[in-house]
Order: sequence, then structure tokens, then C-alpha cells
Amino acid sequence: MERILVVGVTGAGKSTLAQALSSQLGLPYLEMDALYFNGPGWAVNSELTEDVSRLTAGPRWIVDSLGYPEVRDLLWDRADTVIWLDYPRRVIMPRVLRRSVRRTVTREVLFGGNRETWTGWLSREHPAWWAWSQHGPRRREIERRVRDPRFAPLDTLRFGRPDDTTAWLASV
Repeated sequence: MERILVVGVTGAGKSTLAQALSSQLGLPYLEMDALYFNGPGWAVNSELTEDVSRLTAGPRWIVDSLGYPEVRDLLWDRADTVIWLDYPRRVIMPRVLRRSVRRTVTREVLFGGNRETWTGWLSREHPAWWAWSQHGPRRREIERRVRDPRFAPLDTLRFGRPDDTTAWLASV
């Protein structure tokens, strides 16, 4: 485990696990959303592919994302391990809702200086809506990739319950 992708749907705990593993294994942690959103108004990094290519050219790293479409294949080609947090909606949705309410109420500064807002809750791009609508499609995309012979050399760890993930992390 030197080049790790932590994948799952929004709210699964990808960033939390990636940060913990980064500390535990001494791997550089790359926060994909921070690389993707780089300015006010949720501006997208026009140099995302170049940045991700440069950052993942090294021998050791951990990324908390399936990968945005522009860099998804690049990440999956370079990774040696995929850790899949494959949690059901009943686990994901309370997490996303709590996190988004907290971020909205506290006006927490996020990627590129952006914040979640009350009006943002009406957008299909809001994390709560995104987590609900993308749960099935994301799971299918990850399933397809872990079965794809192109990515067969990847070691894949799939966790269906947070307690299983916690137990595994304690054993690393």
C-alpha cells in the first residue's frame, strides 16, 4: 500500500480515512476536492490534470476520491490499492446531512474559499442531493472499475460497514 485511492460515495468518510492512513503510514495526502475547486464560486482548477499528474507521479500518496472524470483513469492507473467504503444510504445520508448543516450554520470555509449556504441546499449539486442521487451510479462505477481487467493488479479492500473499516484501520 504505497499509492492508495479511498473511494466511496459522498459522505462515506473518504477524507477522514485517508487522513488517518496518511498519518499512520506516512503517505502524502492529496485532498481531491481541494485540488478540483480552487477559487470563489466553486471555480474549477483549469490545471487539474497537470496538477494530479505531477502529484501522483511520486511513489507514495493517498487520494480521497474516485477521481473527477478528467483524472479518474490517471488515478486508477497509478494506484496500487483501492479502499472502497461501500456503505448503504442509511449510513451515508445522516453523515452528509449533519456535515452540511454544521458547515452551513458555522459558515465553515471550504475548498477555494467557498462555503455551503442555505440557498445552496436547493441545488442538485449540494452534497445532500448529490449523495442521494449518486449513491447507485457511484457504486456501479466503482464496481465496474474494480472488476475491470485493466485495473486487475489493484489490491481492493471493500468495507460495507463503518465498524469493519475502523477494525481494519486499527490493525494496519
